[in-house]
Amino acid sequence: MVIHRRRLQPTIWAVIILVATATAASAEADKAGKPSEFILLAQIALLIAVGRGLGELMQRIGQPSVIGELLGGLLLGPSLFGWLLPAAHDVVFPPSGEQKALIDGIAQFGILLLLLLTGMETDLKLVRKVGRAATTISVAGIAVPFVCGFALGEFLPDRLLPHPEARLIASLFLGTALSISSVKIVAVVVREMNFMRRNVGQIIVASAIIDDTIGWIIIAIIFSLATRGTLDVLSIAQALFGTLAFLAISFTIGRRLVFRLIRWANDNLVSSAAVITAILLLMSVMAGITHLIGVHTVLGAFIAGVLVGESPILTRQIDERLRGLISSLFMPVFFGLAGLSADLTVLRDPQLLLLTGALILIASIGKFGGAFVGGALGGLTRQESYALASGMNARGSTEVIIATIGLSMGVLSQTMFSMIVTMAILTTMAMPPMLRGALARLPLGKDEKERLEREEYEQRGFVANLERLLLAVDESSNAKFAAHLAGLLAGGRGLPITVLHVDAEAKRQEQNRADAESPEAAVINAAKVSAKAEADGGGNVEVISRISEETAPEAIAEEAKKGFDLLVVGVDEVAGPDGGFDRRIDELTSGFGGPLAIAAAKGAHEKEPTANARKILVPVSGSNVSRRGAEVAIVLARLSAEPLQVVYVSTTRDKGARRASPSMSLASEEAILKDIAATAARYDINVATRLRASTAPEAAILQEISSSRADLVVMGVDRIQGDSLNFGSVATAVLGKSKASVLLVSDGDVRPKT
Repeated sequence: MVIHRRRLQPTIWAVIILVATATAASAEADKAGKPSEFILLAQIALLIAVGRGLGELMQRIGQPSVIGELLGGLLLGPSLFGWLLPAAHDVVFPPSGEQKALIDGIAQFGILLLLLLTGMETDLKLVRKVGRAATTISVAGIAVPFVCGFALGEFLPDRLLPHPEARLIASLFLGTALSISSVKIVAVVVREMNFMRRNVGQIIVASAIIDDTIGWIIIAIIFSLATRGTLDVLSIAQALFGTLAFLAISFTIGRRLVFRLIRWANDNLVSSAAVITAILLLMSVMAGITHLIGVHTVLGAFIAGVLVGESPILTRQIDERLRGLISSLFMPVFFGLAGLSADLTVLRDPQLLLLTGALILIASIGKFGGAFVGGALGGLTRQESYALASGMNARGSTEVIIATIGLSMGVLSQTMFSMIVTMAILTTMAMPPMLRGALARLPLGKDEKERLEREEYEQRGFVANLERLLLAVDESSNAKFAAHLAGLLAGGRGLPITVLHVDAEAKRQEQNRADAESPEAAVINAAKVSAKAEADGGGNVEVISRISEETAPEAIAEEAKKGFDLLVVGVDEVAGPDGGFDRRIDELTSGFGGPLAIAAAKGAHEKEPTANARKILVPVSGSNVSRRGAEVAIVLARLSAEPLQVVYVSTTRDKGARRASPSMSLASEEAILKDIAATAARYDINVATRLRASTAPEAAILQEISSSRADLVVMGVDRIQGDSLNFGSVATAVLGKSKASVLLVSDGDVRPKT
């Protein structure tokens, strides 16, 4: 008996909560006839509790949480709660338009946020590669089910149509509802199943985006037919050409404007979450523009997300702050309301149940067949086309919106509306297992596997996660050398760089010098060279130049607040008289708590600081910080024809445990070298490795510099606890004795705060 009670306990609590909520809502509703804030809060609380709870259960059994949120809406709607306790249901979810408009507004704004987040995660570079396939798939995937749906509408019984004489409009609506995939549902499912990075996942999302865009243009045409009786060519042309103009402007002028808006908000506004505020305003404006041109607002929100995602700064912070709120509040409310809209009790009629089954079958076969044929025409393999067709079969909220429009216009009956919503929910529920099964049988191609492995590595790496660089320089040749290295790091991904001139007087005296000799020019030229080495062409680097009007340490500390990931220092004097760093270096870095890169030009770089390193050496020891140095060296080595020289050296902590005999096992050291070599190979960089585990690290590095004739050594170093900047004895020895240029890359600050 105890076991049965435990099993029933969640159900008992759920009933108690519903009854208590209904009682309280009823008392609140009796107080006034206007919309109630309490009822709104009760609705949100129930949708979140039931939706997130079922979402958790769905995830435990391998389904995306959005399925649980849709089921939560069904359970709270007329299909169950409203069927069992109709009076209580009408109190919690009153049919009055004013009360319903409150939660509808929250849900609609939430879906814009979801599309914003989805756009931020969309890889346009990959989408461009599959653009032909996505377009072909979209067109074929719409045409086939549209024809099937239109044909079904022509044979529907008159009793299912509110106006049988307007059967043409109803058939057009039905064809549209059966043909359009929901980019919102598709994107959520693909992302939650961790398939967003797969080539097929990107094609599915890209095709769904085109689907949605075409779908809203079709709806505009049907709406014109239904309301005016004739085609309004002007409104249709406005929607079509307005969309094309919106996309063209967004991806040209808009891209740069969005980046500048984000940077301006980050650098100039002192209020909390200023960047999030700017992005929400941007999303709202772009969604409003698409609405004005006759296309749904989700397109504007999605494009805003794409542009924000392409912005090279602060995307990680934006994603982290938005994702939690969207997942916990807006998604269960929106998808719950989609479930609430359906009344499955109408399916008790066997004829309607059979007709709904036929509707689902025609929708699935039509969409699956059309997308499959489109995939084949787009150059995909049979397995890829099968996976794609499986993913495109989710209708979800788009069909609910289309059906709602048809219902409000009097084109569709309430029964037909429920049938379409049922079809949308069931096809959405069928999509994840079908897609998972299809992708499980879809082998990774060599190129895709290498890309995914590289992206997985980059996700954990240092260089690939840099978003913004700060370059502190004077007017020396070493400043040009540091600027050149910073440009090489930034150019591959188009990272913005702020050049801070720490010697204001010297900068003013050099104002008349030719631009070609400035650090800014060194950054730009190096970035262009680096971008050409990238397979995808890299990106343009925007350089911001500032002259320090206050003391240099204060200026750097002020800039550090703006969210820089790396401070690159290039000044005339690097090493101090006592063998450590010059006092000026210590002062400049005192206000920056993040990673540092300190450059020292030697040898050929003293005469030609902007020349690319011919041969690069990187010492590794297996530590995280040495791996950071290896990542930087790999980026710089892309421009060298010579192999990257990687030497394993023991750390200072290993001195007492150095091998007495060369015959002792070197398996771990060799594994470290192989791992670095494999990482470099992902970027088509040749590597020459060498073991010097039995020699003091500083001696081993200096010997290797001499024997390999390297002209640049890149070292990952630890900051040592203390009041002054100290990277340890090995870095000090190499900096002082190396005949090759040196770049020291450190971890974060560990010095005591004053």
